[in-house]
Amino acid sequence: MTNKKYAFYILIFSICVFLTGCEKETPNSRWSMLKKVDPAPISLYTETAAGQEELLQGIKEETSMMPSIYDVAVIKGKKDTLVAYKVKQMARFKMKRIEKELTEKLKSKYPDEKFTVSSDFKIFLETIRLWDKTQEPDFSKEKAEKRLKEIIKLNNELT
Repeated sequence: MTNKKYAFYILIFSICVFLTGCEKETPNSRWSMLKKVDPAPISLYTETAAGQEELLQGIKEETSMMPSIYDVAVIKGKKDTLVAYKVKQMARFKMKRIEKELTEKLKSKYPDEKFTVSSDFKIFLETIRLWDKTQEPDFSKEKAEKRLKEIIKLNNELT
């Protein structure tokens, strides 16, 4: 192969790499398997108590403070609060203990809340998908609450 052909192929390859790097950002659920997504905690009902945002941020921070947890998604419905998280690879042997500790910690700090805590990756993915859907303007709060209940039911069936 001549130097001109080689340079041409390198140029084409470089352009392709550059254009794929400029691709439009995709929803979080597509990337949640590969990297830390870190979605903001959300409440499905805005007409609830005034300190709702601080409460949800506090729940997320309490969960994130545990050293073996590296990504957290928090969604609050009318009655239930779903806390889904990913565990670092080397801590996967202690997942049940981590889940138990986190549940006790959250219930003691926020006794009025009803928590569903899950380290299951499928539950985390479904939570991120719900989070993505709630960002769409035409996705209703009723659909979101129904989907949240389905995810919680799925989590209860897994355990």
